[in-house]
Amino acid sequence: MKDLKHLIYFEDLLQNADNALVQQAKKEGRVCIGNICYQLPEVLLNLPGCFSVRMRAPRTSSMEMGTYYMTSLSCEYCRAVLERSLEGGFNFLDCIFDAYACSQMTSCVENIAHLGCCAGDNPHFFVQHVDTPMKADDNGVEHLVRMCRARVLEKLEEAFGIDVSEDALRKAVEEHNELCRVIQEIGSYRKLEEPTITGYEFGVLCLASYCAPHDLILDKLKETARELKTRKPDKQKDYRVKILLAGSEVDDPDFIKLIEESGARVVADRYCFGSFPGREEIPLNDREDVLTQICRHTVMQCQCPRYIDAPRIAQRKEYLDALAREYHADGIMIQQMNFCNFWPYERTGAARILTEEYGWPVLNVDRPYTSGGSGQMRTRVQAFVESIEIKKIHGGER
Repeated sequence: MKDLKHLIYFEDLLQNADNALVQQAKKEGRVCIGNICYQLPEVLLNLPGCFSVRMRAPRTSSMEMGTYYMTSLSCEYCRAVLERSLEGGFNFLDCIFDAYACSQMTSCVENIAHLGCCAGDNPHFFVQHVDTPMKADDNGVEHLVRMCRARVLEKLEEAFGIDVSEDALRKAVEEHNELCRVIQEIGSYRKLEEPTITGYEFGVLCLASYCAPHDLILDKLKETARELKTRKPDKQKDYRVKILLAGSEVDDPDFIKLIEESGARVVADRYCFGSFPGREEIPLNDREDVLTQICRHTVMQCQCPRYIDAPRIAQRKEYLDALAREYHADGIMIQQMNFCNFWPYERTGAARILTEEYGWPVLNVDRPYTSGGSGQMRTRVQAFVESIEIKKIHGGER
């Protein structure tokens, strides 16, 4: 397929956390907020006068110091983020809001604060912890509303003079929804019989929307959406099967590229940093306050295994099944970061249930944060692709 006009531009934005657009927004006087989890509503960190950056550690090589402070049995994503903080890679942040959902990530953020990693260039830097619910019900919504009002909105107003009024919240939601509509439009081309965008390309575009001010990338995203309306697929397809990629953090598009080079086109994404549910619109009405509606959307749409109530556990399998069907996948790949707290149980249970009860071929893997060990991963993906092809030959469609 013809190269996307702005793909290299978006790829460049992902090379460093302190990318060119972050620097531009900082020069404009906007407050830069570090964010680490979907469970803390991202839209609250993108009120007028501030913007959020999803914390990640691109091009990580060594995690020795992160391991020293967090031990070798801690999540590699958390260790990599701490390592990058110790290197000064997040000195541009004005503050970090930590969703107290994962104890390992909270430990990482506490180390950042205790060691003064980001305070060198900004003596007013602070870390704020926000407790999040473990059940998707009205009590969970009410709890998140209280937390966000007291520990996010009031803190932003106190520390930086950010406008946290109803009008400001509604404007932030409108801008968030506009971005989501464009991302969803771009992602919809993956539903085609012959998709006109690769999983790698979509992964780059979606990830960039977490790592740069939304208003500064929206025009190029819209131009890309228009470009895809007339883009033609290759006459000879360069993949053998289509898959849904699910699981924990995927903030390295090269991991998706490895999967696609092994013969599997990634046509849907249900992972942290992905578009489901991170890039779905927040519906608003005029009957309730905006904060309650934002928090309800976050709680009810979240697909994180932190939500441990039985109905939610079952719903997550139904969600994957429905998503895979909608995007015409041939199989599902569930991955987790090494030493993750939540995903080992979710991954193991989901793989069995999706196979035995829903009939999906499932590849079930854990993986390192960096691209090391890619040879072994490539072999496993190739074997998964071949197994799907063999099943098709012997049994027709799934």
